[in-house]
Amino acid sequence: MSTDAEIRWAPVREVGEVRMGKQLSPSSREAAGQHPYLRVANVYEGRIDLSDVKTMGFSSAEREVYGLCSGDILLNEGQENLRMVGRSAIYTGEPGAFCFQNTLIRFRPASEVLPEYAQAVFVRWRAQGVFASIAEKTSISHLGGNRFGSLLFPLRSLAEQRRIVEVINAVTAQERAVTASIAKLRSVRRGRLLYAMLPMQAEEPPTGWVRVPLKEVVPVAEYGVSEALGRDARGVPVLRMNNLDGGRPELSDLRYSPVSVPVKLELRRGDVLFNRTNSIDHIGKSGMWRGELPKASFASYLVRINPVSSRLIPEYLVEWLMHPVVRQRVRSISTVAVQQVNVNPTRLRELEIDLPVEVAEQRRIVDSLYACDAQIRAEQEELAKLRKLKLGLVDSLLEGKA
Repeated sequence: MSTDAEIRWAPVREVGEVRMGKQLSPSSREAAGQHPYLRVANVYEGRIDLSDVKTMGFSSAEREVYGLCSGDILLNEGQENLRMVGRSAIYTGEPGAFCFQNTLIRFRPASEVLPEYAQAVFVRWRAQGVFASIAEKTSISHLGGNRFGSLLFPLRSLAEQRRIVEVINAVTAQERAVTASIAKLRSVRRGRLLYAMLPMQAEEPPTGWVRVPLKEVVPVAEYGVSEALGRDARGVPVLRMNNLDGGRPELSDLRYSPVSVPVKLELRRGDVLFNRTNSIDHIGKSGMWRGELPKASFASYLVRINPVSSRLIPEYLVEWLMHPVVRQRVRSISTVAVQQVNVNPTRLRELEIDLPVEVAEQRRIVDSLYACDAQIRAEQEELAKLRKLKLGLVDSLLEGKA
């Protein structure tokens, strides 16, 4: 446990090198010496995502300046979302394999600072709103290398830094184990879905299954409200395209209609919503309303496609809509608009759906998938508890109380 007397407060720039990355320009895209670089889209809290890396021209001298070394910490310099400014991760790759753009700040710790300890400090600063408080706020909020470098850093002995890092790493290991468990359960769920709906890829449906146009079991498609929406919670909650996630409503970012909504457009338990307008990756997102709020409606870029319940249960319809093969079919019938694609509900209802004739069999398939969902939710709750515990633990450690 450290005391105030054992902490030396020094500007960040005095305990490591602070550097902005290279600015991207049209000429750099075509210049010689193309080299991969990291940008905001690659840096998340505690991890670096290399699935989408861009390149631009770097001279040999620039690679010396902007090349990354293991132990470098990258922080988001600019973000539309103010809360995301300063999001950070430690680079652990090969020296010089990547450079970085000026949307990131690189902090290279001096010998008296452990990278893992510095990153713990930066994570805490972001959570406490320190970065948000000093960011320059325009259309995009900027942390700024000079402002970041001027922040006072709590420098402790290396032994105390190691102790703090070891305690944090123990909790982080538990986080990773739970995260891996969630990923495995999602893989199991996907496997169950693909296996349960194998008949849709057969030339003819097997005994006990039928293949019919969707319009035969979904007689109508209803558009939602087209009123301008706001944040005043005194209005009627209205689901938008971003309020569907994994077959369920996602209610953390609602908008509201300032005027009354026709009764016929109020959501009812069991309503199936289909996202007809979005980017190509998100078109066709679907979900079922389970009465999450006493009263709500849905926006016009969603459509309600409720099935004939005696032939098709809504839960099965949602799972069918989320099937990878069906998502691809939906994309194939979409039309391109300005920066978005659209699906005509009439064309959607012309697609063929494969389903068990017996509603009880549809229910069995859905129940098997929902069993996985219950396990996933339990693990997600455990992960949320661990992360809350970790935040509290980090606060205590960095305040010298643990």
